[in-house]
This record gives sequence, C-alpha cells and structure tokens, in this order.
Amino acid sequence: MAKFGFSDITGIDYSPSAIQLSGSVIEKEGLSNIKLKVEDFLNLSTQLSGFHICIDKGTFDAISLNPDNAIEKRKQYVKSLCRVLKVKGFFLITSCNWTKEELLNEFSEGFELFEELPTPKFSFGGRSGNRPWSFLVLNPFAFLLSFQGVDHTWPFPRTAPPQG
Repeated sequence: MAKFGFSDITGIDYSPSAIQLSGSVIEKEGLSNIKLKVEDFLNLSTQLSGFHICIDKGTFDAISLNPDNAIEKRKQYVKSLCRVLKVKGFFLITSCNWTKEELLNEFSEGFELFEELPTPKFSFGGRSGNRPWSFLVLNPFAFLLSFQGVDHTWPFPRTAPPQG
C-alpha cells in the first residue's frame, strides 16, 4: 500500500519477532510512513482505532483454527475489527479456510459485502473452485475514501501491483 501512495500505515502482530522481521523488510524496501506495533488483535490496546482500511491475510484463519474456544475468539475478532475501523471503513479479508458463504455469515453483524475480488480458479477431481477467497466487506455506510491527499473512489487504485 505504501508503494501505491498510501500513508499513515500501521502493521500489527502479536509476535515481536514478526514485527522485527517486518521492520527489516520495510527498511530494505526503503518504505516510510509505516508504523509497526506488537498487538494481540483479540486484546487490543486503546491506541488502535480510526482506521480507513483493515486488511487480513491469515489472521482470522489462524484464530479460527485455535482449539481453545475458537467460536468465542472469532466473535471477539469481529468486535475488535468494529472497534478499530472507522464507520465508513473497509475490511479486506483473504481466507484459505472459509467459503464465501461462511465468511459472509461470520461477518454478517456490522458488515456487508462490497465486492468479491478475483482469485485464481482451479480444477481437481472434476470440481472447480477458487482458493483463497478474497472479499472486500465494509461497515454499512461506507462509500468513498480519501487518504491524506490521495483520493480513491474504490479502496485501491485499479493498477497492477509493482513487480519484484
């Protein structure tokens, strides 16, 4: 996102070593305006709030696989997400463990589907499908976003990501 002109980006992980690795990548790429914080998304500090976009690529899946009270942890995830997103905020999730219908059900309280993003199709054993699923869901009143001088009528510019 920083390469597309977004600024004031925050990355979180509950693992200090993951944050340290991310910091090394950010430094190597010469990126700025990215804050990294050690945070447990299920037990957030009060410092995290007011985000225009939240992106999840695996966190909800990992929480869902936790053998210790996964249902309650999924509900807490949705509560945490509602707390950190602005009212007109977007939530982008990529999941390898949930079907489209299951994800829509998990996020039915407080969110609605805005757009399903294309993912590669595959066939195996006579059946076709998509894995992973990528969805853009949002708080019900979301429409346009403006990020510190960069206007977007869709949450992301419709250009190809940088190669490399």
